[in-house]
Amino acid sequence: MADEQNRHLMLVDDNADRTRHISAMAARAGWRTTRIASATAALACLSQDDIVPPNALLVDDRVAGEETSHLIGDVRSLLPDLPVLLLTEASSSLLAVQAMRAGAVDYLVKPVGSERLLYALESSLQGRRQKDELAPLTEKIGHDLGFDMMIGSAPELRAALARAAKLARGHAPVLVSGETGTGKELLARAIHSASPRSKQAIHAVHLAGVAPSHMESALYGHEKGAFAGAFERHVGLLEKADGATLFIDDIERLHPTLQARLATTMERGDVKPVGAAHGFRVDVRILAAASHPAPHMRDTRILDNRLCDLLAPNEVSLPPLRERTGDISPLCRHFLTLIGEQPGLRKLSISDEALALLEGYDWPGNLRQLQAVLFRAVVFCDVETLSPGDFPQLLDIVGDHTPSAAPQAAGITLFGSDGHIRSLQDIESDVIRLAIGHYRGRMSEVARRLGIGRSTLYRKLAELGIDSAT
Repeated sequence: MADEQNRHLMLVDDNADRTRHISAMAARAGWRTTRIASATAALACLSQDDIVPPNALLVDDRVAGEETSHLIGDVRSLLPDLPVLLLTEASSSLLAVQAMRAGAVDYLVKPVGSERLLYALESSLQGRRQKDELAPLTEKIGHDLGFDMMIGSAPELRAALARAAKLARGHAPVLVSGETGTGKELLARAIHSASPRSKQAIHAVHLAGVAPSHMESALYGHEKGAFAGAFERHVGLLEKADGATLFIDDIERLHPTLQARLATTMERGDVKPVGAAHGFRVDVRILAAASHPAPHMRDTRILDNRLCDLLAPNEVSLPPLRERTGDISPLCRHFLTLIGEQPGLRKLSISDEALALLEGYDWPGNLRQLQAVLFRAVVFCDVETLSPGDFPQLLDIVGDHTPSAAPQAAGITLFGSDGHIRSLQDIESDVIRLAIGHYRGRMSEVARRLGIGRSTLYRKLAELGIDSAT
């Protein structure tokens, strides 16, 4: 593994602004970045006999274009142990799939955030290809922004979704807490989509990718000449989101001074850009996400007390995937449907043995990691059904899991978080979702086991807003 003070990233990119941005983010973790403007020059540099290879190679697919896969293959031939990462547009999934098949270990979607970049770079230092299987990969597969996208019947999840749906109808700020990868942003966007402000766009800022010195300007904006380098006026996100919603991810990363200022803005609606003589009022709903629950952030003084007081009453906590293993089966089928819709890929099924293997893993990266693992498996699978052999790293960690003859299904909760019986419609919805997952989407079998006709089943799906892929 590279010494922490001697990490070298070779970046193949002809965009000077993006190069400076990536170099600055990488430098925070001790990476030195060398920029090469063309694929030809990069290959020539790596072909030199006396070269000390970089620790990672990051290639912008726009620079290499249609030759991206050939470049990656050539690099792998020259330096088999050099991790190659691809920087791509969100719409370039086919090229990303081809690049992975050529030997790329990961791909990052532009604009890449600091946390995502550093995670990918750190993972590349592991130096073992089999570990790539558990790397995060992309989370940019498109989603509809509704509560139905939050798949699962675990009581903790259903209670969280019910609370979020109720909060969505109001205007108060909301805190979504949960571990990395549990779907906090997806839930926040679902809250916005179900809110009175849904006709307006939701604005988002991911503080993990914003330098501390830029956070105030990002939120509040600045006037021309407010500080060195402020060559023109910048409109802050609070102003852009006037009349709409602002999602602040990793709110605990906000500087304490800015936390107090944000609390004042939330109370009074006052916004004053950096360097401005006067402020103005805005009407913004704040949806925030954090890795820790509000009581913990208060006790450890991670979050300003006033800001915590504003967010804590409307907190929604998402459970980690290891606490809802019964949801892994329907989640896998849902993700495989989404993955199969990507260019260059196809929808695959998954065996019960493979599902048992996935259910035996702790999933520290939660839903994001599960989706990534399935994505990689689909990319390299040549048959129609994923089996345990398509997850070699998980086999090493978990071991061989053979499902019992009568696997235990996830339970259906009868009582809500308020202690009252849940509505018949909600219980019926969970039963149907469970049946679809258990019988692997075979709707004739689902209808037969539920004792209803297929037409009745599809009518109920429409009434309850259930996708048959779930």
